[in-house]
Amino acid sequence: MNMKKIEYIVGVLLLGLNFVGFSMEKPNVVFFLVDDFSWGALSSHGSNFHETPNIDKLARSGMTFTNGYAACTVCSPSRAAILTGCYPARTHLTDWIAGHRKPFEKLKVPDWNMKIDHERVVLPEALKELGYSTSFIGKWHLLPHRDKDLMKDHFPESHGFDQNIGGREWGQPKGRGKYMHPFDMPNVTSKEGDYLTDRLTDYAVEFIDQQENNPFFLYFSYYTVHGPLMAKPELIAKYKAKSKTGKFKHTNPVYAAMVQSLDESVGRVLDKLEEVGKANNTIVIFTGDNGAVGNNYCAGLRGAKGYSFEGGVREPFFIRGPGIPVDSFSEVPVIAMDFYPTILDLIGVPLKPDQHKDGLSLKPLLQQTGGIEHRSLFWHYPHYHKTMPYGAIRQGNYKLIEFFENGALELYDLEKDPSEKNNLTKKMPEKSDELLGNLEKWRLTVGAQKMSENPNYDPSKAGKGLKW
Repeated sequence: MNMKKIEYIVGVLLLGLNFVGFSMEKPNVVFFLVDDFSWGALSSHGSNFHETPNIDKLARSGMTFTNGYAACTVCSPSRAAILTGCYPARTHLTDWIAGHRKPFEKLKVPDWNMKIDHERVVLPEALKELGYSTSFIGKWHLLPHRDKDLMKDHFPESHGFDQNIGGREWGQPKGRGKYMHPFDMPNVTSKEGDYLTDRLTDYAVEFIDQQENNPFFLYFSYYTVHGPLMAKPELIAKYKAKSKTGKFKHTNPVYAAMVQSLDESVGRVLDKLEEVGKANNTIVIFTGDNGAVGNNYCAGLRGAKGYSFEGGVREPFFIRGPGIPVDSFSEVPVIAMDFYPTILDLIGVPLKPDQHKDGLSLKPLLQQTGGIEHRSLFWHYPHYHKTMPYGAIRQGNYKLIEFFENGALELYDLEKDPSEKNNLTKKMPEKSDELLGNLEKWRLTVGAQKMSENPNYDPSKAGKGLKW
């Protein structure tokens, strides 16, 4: 068969596919990652003070995972897990960079990793292989900034992004103006009166406008709502006035104003997708990197950012896109590593199981064609933060927490006790032993780093402000 005949047959097949309604155009991907954000900050999930109509609308336009989890209770490991599809315990990137220095605690923190290794093919690199334009906007916080020479090779541009707007070593805005002009961030210009969330959104909208021929991946990683709490004066005034009009669950006008700016940003990006005719062919994801600061924003869950409990890791977890039913829900426990294979599967390309080793594609759940394999979820935090070092496993409805210093165990039935008030270890010792055994096996499987006895342990200086 000659080449002209082959080309003719291929052309006919492509024409036929388009005629029956199948698009050969790869879907775009927009990923919203919000810093220090939990369920309770949304007006659709318990806040009668905050106003989040755009995020609420996004949630209704696709599937909500009611048991969606971050990979860690602090930011850098969670962010690396999204991009690599691997547990923090596997990559050894297990704390926020550069972490706390606790020289006198009972246990010594392992020599952990403060970067994503270049040997890994991360999500944006996988998408670039498929011809995607890739944009990183916002908070990066994946730079080994104690090593300035090494740091140069680990900005977003070195990990598959065509452009980097605002990403540097910071975990929060630290420039002269912080959330207000000037920002002192890579490739971000500003003028007097500019607000960081709005300015980053300008770049996101501009990026979408520029994409005519290639599919695109927009990774919008917000600095907000991480402290310092700073918002636009007119919105602060609005919520100060609102706080006087009734009884509200939340009453911080600055935080509420930051949440409104976040919501307006999401709305502007979604509106731009509609305007350029790409909304129906774009996968949109919304989630957070860890729990809120303060459990009054965690929808009644125990704990918050930095703690071992559900308030530290349970996150908004919304996905919409082609073939995903609107206003749909799933109670299946899912976790941040699942985004990488899910995106590839929704695009319709082969997965990379040698890369996203700990993630599962959620496509069967999203398109309601089946389930995913039963599995346990794990957390490994060999560090001191607000809580003592710990490991955790969720298996079915049960969650076990192991504290490394003294081996203390806490077991909870999350279906009956989502706020983790009733420790079942004494009532269910066999279940505790089962889960602990599985947790220990998992740590061996992924090569999790262990803590060791600290030769400089000083009980008089250790444990300040730490909790079990």
